[in-house]
Amino acid sequence: MDPSLARRVLVASTEITSAALEDPENVLRLVVEAAAEIADADLGLAMLATGEDDGTLTVEASSGEPVVATLSPRSAAAKAARTGVPVMADDVTNDPRTAPYVPQALRSYGPFAVAPFGTSDRKIGALAVYRRRDKPPFTQETVDVLTAFAAQAGLAVVLSEGFTARQRVAVYEERERIARDLHDVIIQRLYGAGVQLSLLERRLGKKLDSGQRARIEEAVELVDETIAEVRATVRALRNTDPADSADLHDSIKAEVRTAGELLGFAPRLHVVGDLANVPRKHADDARAALREALSNVVRHSGATHVQIDVRRDEKHLLLRVADNGCGIPSGVTQRGLRHLAERAKSANGDFRVVSSPNGTTLTWSVPV
Repeated sequence: MDPSLARRVLVASTEITSAALEDPENVLRLVVEAAAEIADADLGLAMLATGEDDGTLTVEASSGEPVVATLSPRSAAAKAARTGVPVMADDVTNDPRTAPYVPQALRSYGPFAVAPFGTSDRKIGALAVYRRRDKPPFTQETVDVLTAFAAQAGLAVVLSEGFTARQRVAVYEERERIARDLHDVIIQRLYGAGVQLSLLERRLGKKLDSGQRARIEEAVELVDETIAEVRATVRALRNTDPADSADLHDSIKAEVRTAGELLGFAPRLHVVGDLANVPRKHADDARAALREALSNVVRHSGATHVQIDVRRDEKHLLLRVADNGCGIPSGVTQRGLRHLAERAKSANGDFRVVSSPNGTTLTWSVPV
């Protein structure tokens, strides 16, 4: 091998391997540029499998002019990718092995060579080089060098894919840590602050004028809205695929635990049926209904007993929260309850609240 050619291959392989770890998004571009330089070509193309599993290749990166093209499964590039055997032609538009499958964008070129791109375990596609019609054809030595380089570059691309995957996992883990901190620390503190404000309003009673009472209620509503926004952020951080089912059972138990800490006693929870595959929209609504019911119990009821029943059957998801408190005081804002009624109605469900001086029962259900 020409010593200068060997040196170019070594330098290019080293640069590409480094890029695979430092700048994986630009690896393909570096590969085709290096391939064109090594082969003294006017154009280099990285042709990758489309994912249709039919052998079709698409141009994903090019050196020099941009090229948009799709290669037939019967093309020389597709055959090289499939068989692992390189192909060389003096004129890509005249050789019977290549001529029928040359895209219009490549018909101004003559000399052509293509090598399999990837590793034995991971066939990525093909790496092709072209020269203009007035240029000499590629030599066998050049094709051999291109084939060796394509194998080395393919290994670097596989390495870059693995590095990108590890980065993605690290991002997901960081998202989960942030979501956990928001849920376990920030939301609980906000919830506690809202409860304390409500209890303060009750204890002061008639000592507050209407303006002071309105300001406290406004602060409580602002805390509730902030909690809802933080919870939405937590869901977005934890659920990259909105089609996934929510873990409703665990979140119900977490809500009940939080309410127990604020009440000073543990509410009784009874769950019937499988909550694992409840659709996300219904799971979110059920959590909101439970949260609003328990919030009202903590803030207003003075209850000493709370019973929570959750039932999932073939047709419905039902939630019932009953307490033995003093009922919902007159004059207390019911914005949260109205929102739950609207949610239930939008899902063709039902929402009812029965309140008296002997206690309150909230029932929420939707068809599933």
